[in-house]
Amino acid sequence: MTLTRPVKTLEDTHTSKPNIENIVGQVATKEIMVDHTPGRYILKSVMSGFLLAIMTVLMLAVKTQFAGANPGLINLLGAISFSIALVMIVLTNSELLTSNFMFMTVGLYYKVISMHKVTKIFTYCFIGNIIGGFILFGMMTGTKVMTPEMVAALTKTVDAKTIDSTWLTILIKGIFANFFINIGIYISLQYKEALAKVFFIGVGVVIFVFMAYEHVVYNAGLFAGMMFYNIDALSWIDVIKNIVFAYIGNYIGGGIFVGLVYAYLNGSRNEIEG
Repeated sequence: MTLTRPVKTLEDTHTSKPNIENIVGQVATKEIMVDHTPGRYILKSVMSGFLLAIMTVLMLAVKTQFAGANPGLINLLGAISFSIALVMIVLTNSELLTSNFMFMTVGLYYKVISMHKVTKIFTYCFIGNIIGGFILFGMMTGTKVMTPEMVAALTKTVDAKTIDSTWLTILIKGIFANFFINIGIYISLQYKEALAKVFFIGVGVVIFVFMAYEHVVYNAGLFAGMMFYNIDALSWIDVIKNIVFAYIGNYIGGGIFVGLVYAYLNGSRNEIEG
């Protein structure tokens, strides 16, 4: 039996090109929204921050109410609880800074958006995400949901991320956090089925939370919570250190390690005209 060598072209090596085309389309949509309805774009960003913060409260509740159980099991349950946030954010098309790191880097690679517009989107998105966290924790102060045990757990978590961490630790853990988040989102783009999307989006979040990696928007929500519940325990210089290096690390992990890599693997920069 004689085998015929299959004829392949360069296009055959672009194994996830539909994902890139999807991302490029979403970049164009985000640009239009920021240019013409910036208030709506910021509101979508606020919703992301709100969802992250409310799932942070859920995670704190899970960890404190299961206190006494195996520590690894408690961390896993907390991570699974928090993963619901990103699933809701993605499926409601809300705007999260750290996923935009991947999307906008792909857009820049294919020259469909300018650096000025990307900076504008990052700024609006981050501001909205932070506002969402403040709104959630501000509302929580009118309830008894945040127990003393939850506030103590919040304070311990914030101390570990600020006072007890060096800038290099935060930077590297920031890279890992957003790498796993965005690789999960990137894989989920290949599926139309909701359950498949939920699984791959959730897996990336579970990994980052379980391993205590650094996510700048999640951290900003934690700091917002501290401002309402234990502001005296905040070390502001360390908070700034965390925000700055988690931001940079998250961009490297999601924008460079995922966005730029897969943009390069799936075509030439000149294939799409901006």
